[in-house]
Amino acid sequence: MLTGSPAAEAPALGRSDAAPQGIPRELWRIGAAALTALTALGAFALAHPWHDAPPPALIVSQRGEQFHPGVAVLRRGAVLPIVNDDGEIRHHDYIQAADFRFDSGDQEPGQHTDINFTVSGRFAVLCGIHPRMRLVVTVR
Repeated sequence: MLTGSPAAEAPALGRSDAAPQGIPRELWRIGAAALTALTALGAFALAHPWHDAPPPALIVSQRGEQFHPGVAVLRRGAVLPIVNDDGEIRHHDYIQAADFRFDSGDQEPGQHTDINFTVSGRFAVLCGIHPRMRLVVTVR
């Protein structure tokens, strides 16, 4: 290699400790390590598409004579569990739509019922015992 030439004074490519002039070597190393980590994370994200996973399961709770949450959005064919967490209070869930009907019967405290939404639409889940209770379910 020639001495005194610009090539002889240039930092070697591929060396993380060869910082450009004016940037402290330790800061350069940290930046290089961060870039390497972000590149690896990006490669992992592309190789593991968790964004295609179904959303976490929704469980509706009945407490304080209300549905929690009061609104749900589901895919057609989804099953929505509804749990009676309302102390000593009995519930009776039902749906009366033109194209979809459901009746849980009496639901004792601690019991749950599952509603399988087989058709798309917007449905009101009501309680036959507590008329103020209302859960709105949109099925796509």
